Amino acid sequence: MALRAAGRQSLVDTVVDALRAQLTAGEWAVGDRIPTEHALAEQLQVGRNTVREAVRVLVHAGMLRSRQGEGTFVVSCADPGEIMRGVQRAGVRDVLELRIALEAEGARLAALRHEPADIARMREILAAQRGLERQHELYADYDVDFHIAVVEAAHNAALSATYRWFSSSVREALVTSLSDERMPFIDDGPHEALVDAIASGDPEVAERTARALLDVPKRAVDALLAEG
Repeated sequence: MALRAAGRQSLVDTVVDALRAQLTAGEWAVGDRIPTEHALAEQLQVGRNTVREAVRVLVHAGMLRSRQGEGTFVVSCADPGEIMRGVQRAGVRDVLELRIALEAEGARLAALRHEPADIARMREILAAQRGLERQHELYADYDVDFHIAVVEAAHNAALSATYRWFSSSVREALVTSLSDERMPFIDDGPHEALVDAIASGDPEVAERTARALLDVPKRAVDALLAEG
């Protein structure tokens, strides 16, 4: 089938879309080797360089993996980018529930793996954030930076990458909450307690403290949704 770029979409983008569609439709299963560049170029009636660039995009997206001398294999039939776009469209409660899951595990691991610089970074962010409660956008920036610092103290590359990708949704939900007088005021105390819990090296206390910090806004959101 011959492909033609639509509008401003490049031919590489068009091939990416075509290959992604084949992957999500299950044309190749996880672990399968996809056809060679030559075969795909003939199938799509495009140049091999175009196919090569499209495959690189899907490798970067985590759907394919290239093995030197063996070919390119399917890693996932689900597009992680589409999954994360779905997260970004989620409501405030959904975002909070995912935050609790990610940050509680991040805090638990951080208690076990943190370095002195991680604790110093968290304390510096909290100090810079004080007094900015009425500047919602700036306050939200610092708050997100703090929680990223907590997760990154876990020294788990996959967890850090996932949380950073997710952080735009966290910030958007936070700005919405700060602008809503029905939501509880964000207290410095629980944030400082979280740093202390991580610094203590006790993973159970750190996880429990992280959950408690986010449980306050979670209960407030649940109550607002119950009101209808």
